[in-house]
Amino acid sequence: MIGDSIETKECHLKDPMDLFHSGQVVKICAPMVRYSKLAFRTLVRKYSCDLCYTPMIVAADFVRSAKARDSEFTTNKVGDHPLIVQFAAKEAQVLCDAARIVCPFADGVDLNCGCPQRWAMAEGYGACLINKPELVKDMVRHVRNQIDNPKFSVSIKIRIHEDLKRTVDLCQKAEAAGVSWITVHGRSREERHQPVHYDAIKIIKENLSIPIVANGDIKSLKDAENVHHLTEADGVMVARGLLANPAMFAGYEETPFKCIQDWVDIALEHGTPFTCFHHHLMYMMERITSKQEKKVFNALSSTSAVLDYLSNHYGV
Repeated sequence: MIGDSIETKECHLKDPMDLFHSGQVVKICAPMVRYSKLAFRTLVRKYSCDLCYTPMIVAADFVRSAKARDSEFTTNKVGDHPLIVQFAAKEAQVLCDAARIVCPFADGVDLNCGCPQRWAMAEGYGACLINKPELVKDMVRHVRNQIDNPKFSVSIKIRIHEDLKRTVDLCQKAEAAGVSWITVHGRSREERHQPVHYDAIKIIKENLSIPIVANGDIKSLKDAENVHHLTEADGVMVARGLLANPAMFAGYEETPFKCIQDWVDIALEHGTPFTCFHHHLMYMMERITSKQEKKVFNALSSTSAVLDYLSNHYGV
């Protein structure tokens, strides 16, 4: 479950709320299936990312199976903080049990109330929870009451309703239960590539007193600043924008070669599986390679072939 660099349970835990009290917009790496793992979190933290989430983990499996814990959650002692572990859950006690397991190694948990994928909805996870405000409130309150560490955060990530009054009601109920902050993806659960409703995020922000994080279609530092300006949110969360350019929060318009070099070093040091190592590079090099180069690079099938290619073409 924990990376090799943990010898004791004493992780260098941090209070994520300190970030929200800093007066700066908090720059956050989103929970991304397969992608926001330890090696990638290590990379984006080098480039001005303030807070990172793990990929979504199904709490029931995590609690039940040691194998799931070992494969799903890896961190290290010093650099990987503040860290939020995101869970899919539909029962308060299961979420609490999962939170208790990660509490010594992470700085908070987040309840996924936004995933629109069919399998998640069919299981009662993700975006279907936005229609169960009492359950969400109960889950937040349970974790609050059962985790002793007052600095351990409990947040939720949601999508919006067509009728925004319902979203405001959900957020206010979560706030009353003690939620630390709420991340709002500014689309409904039916919307995929439609424009993000930043005006809705602003309305939610105006109706709550806890921090609100804006999420959706932020592809550059300039976008992040614009979204902050439009919504007055306390933080911005980015997914695909960081995959394409992990140095985005440091102000780079496209992935610098130094960042590619850093990824190679970090991924090799962490023993990142080839597919993941290669996929991240495909994303990072999307904007800086020609169609022909992409064709060749994307067809490479081993770490050594990738390293040779980078060395020959880019001096990495």
